[in-house]
Amino acid sequence: MVFSTPVFLFLFLPLCLAIYFAVPWRWRNVALLVASLIFYAWGEPKAVAVMLVSIAANYAFGLRIERLRGAGASEGKLRRVVALSVATNLGLLVAFKYSNWIWAQAQALLVGVGVEAAAGWELREIPLPVGISFFTFQAMSYVIDVYRRQGEVQRKPVDFALYVALFPQLIAGPIVRYRDVARQIAQRSVARADFAEGIRRLLIGLGKKVLIADVVAATADQIFNNVPQDQLNAPVAWLATVCYTLQIYFDFSGYSDMAIGLSRMFGFHLLENFRWPYVSRSITEFWRRWHISLSSWYRDYLYIPLGGNRLGAGRTYLNLLVVFFLCGLWHGASWSFVVWGLFHGAFLILERAGLSRLLQRLPTLLRRAYLLLAVMVGWVFFRVETLSGALTHLEAMFGFGSQAGLQHVNLYLDRELALAMALGLLGSTPWVAALWSWRERLDARGASRGLRLSYDLTESVALLLVLVLVAIQVSAERYSPFIYFRF
Repeated sequence: MVFSTPVFLFLFLPLCLAIYFAVPWRWRNVALLVASLIFYAWGEPKAVAVMLVSIAANYAFGLRIERLRGAGASEGKLRRVVALSVATNLGLLVAFKYSNWIWAQAQALLVGVGVEAAAGWELREIPLPVGISFFTFQAMSYVIDVYRRQGEVQRKPVDFALYVALFPQLIAGPIVRYRDVARQIAQRSVARADFAEGIRRLLIGLGKKVLIADVVAATADQIFNNVPQDQLNAPVAWLATVCYTLQIYFDFSGYSDMAIGLSRMFGFHLLENFRWPYVSRSITEFWRRWHISLSSWYRDYLYIPLGGNRLGAGRTYLNLLVVFFLCGLWHGASWSFVVWGLFHGAFLILERAGLSRLLQRLPTLLRRAYLLLAVMVGWVFFRVETLSGALTHLEAMFGFGSQAGLQHVNLYLDRELALAMALGLLGSTPWVAALWSWRERLDARGASRGLRLSYDLTESVALLLVLVLVAIQVSAERYSPFIYFRF
C-alpha cells in the first residue's frame, strides 16, 4: 500500500486511527501491529512471512544474549550469538535481494572462462520483499545494541514485532533504532498538539511527493527510459538529470515526512532523516544531511567497528571505501549502485586528504556548485541501470552527445513541469522554513502584545490547499512511483 493513494488516505488511515483510539491502551500495540501487517500484506501477502521470520529470529537472539549474560557466559559466547544473528539477517537479505544478481555474475564468469553450458542454467526469479533492507537493518541494530548494553531486551513479542513492522516507516524508513523508541512502545500518549503536528508533516510529505516528485518523475522517466541514447543532447540530458535530482529528494524526504507525521499521530516521535542536503558545501556535509538514519547506521555499526579514523589515514580511506561499497550495494543488486557508492566514497577520501581545505577557501556559492555537480553526476549512475548507459548519458550532459537536434527540451518542458521544478528548487533550501519560522516569531510577539497576526491562518490555508491539490491528483491516479520502495 502506498501513502499517496485514495485507499490509504480515505479508507485505511481513518479506519486505523478510529480503531486505535477506540480500544483500551493495553490493546493499542496489538491493534497497531495488526494494522501494520495488513498494510504490508496489501500488495504482497507472501512477503509477510519473510518479515515474520526476521522478527521471530531477532526477538530470539535478543533473549538469548540476555539469558547468557545473566548466566555469566563468556564474552566469546555472546559474540558468537551476535555473529549468528548478523549472519542470519544478512543471509535473509542476500537470499531475497542479491541471489539472482550473484547467480547472473557467476554465470557470466563461467561462460567467460569457457563453461558454455552455464549459459543455459537458470535460477528461478526470487521476488524482492518491499522494504527488506530497511527492516533487516533495523532488526539487526536491535540485537547489536542489546549486546552492547545500549538498549534493553524486549521480552514482549508483540512490542518487538511492532518495532519492526510499524507501518509508517516499515517499507522505506527512516531506519529506527530500538533504543530511540523503546519507551514510546511501552508507554506513549497523543496530545492534540502532537496529532496536529502529525497531520501537518503528513500533508507536507504528501505535497512533496505528489505535487513535486511525481511531476518531475514523469519527465525524468520519459527521457531516461524512452529517448534513444544516440539522440541525447546536452540540454535534454541535463533536464533529465535535474528532474531526477529533484525527484529522488522529494520522493524520499516526502516519504520520511509522511512517516514522521503518521508516527506522531500514534504517539511516536521519530528522528529527522533529511536536513536540506542540497545546500551542503561538501560531500562530507551532504552525508550528514542526506538519509541520516542510514549514514548514521553505517557509521555506528560498520565504520567505527572497522576502526573508523583511529588507525591512520590509509586505514581510514579503506574503511570509507568498504562502507560506501556496501552502501551502494545496499541500494540495489547492480554494479551501477556499487559505482555510485564508490563514487561518493572517493570524494569523501579526497576531501579528507586535503580537498576540503581547498574548498574552504572558495566562496560558499562555488562550494555548493561543486556539491551539486558531484551529486548530480552520481545520481546518473544511481538512475541508469547499466554502466555503459550511465557513461553515455554523462557524455551527452557534457557536450559529447548527439547534435542532430532530434530532441529538444521544449518537447518536455511545459508549465506544470516548470512550476514543479521551481517549487523543487525553492523547497530544496531552508528558505521557506526560515520564512515560516520568522512569521511564527512575529506571531508570538504580536500575541504577547494582544495582537493577532495571520501565521496560523496562513499555514492552515496553505495546508488545506495542499490537501485539495493532492486529493485531486491521487483521485486521478496519476503517475506516482516510489523510488525507495525497491530497497
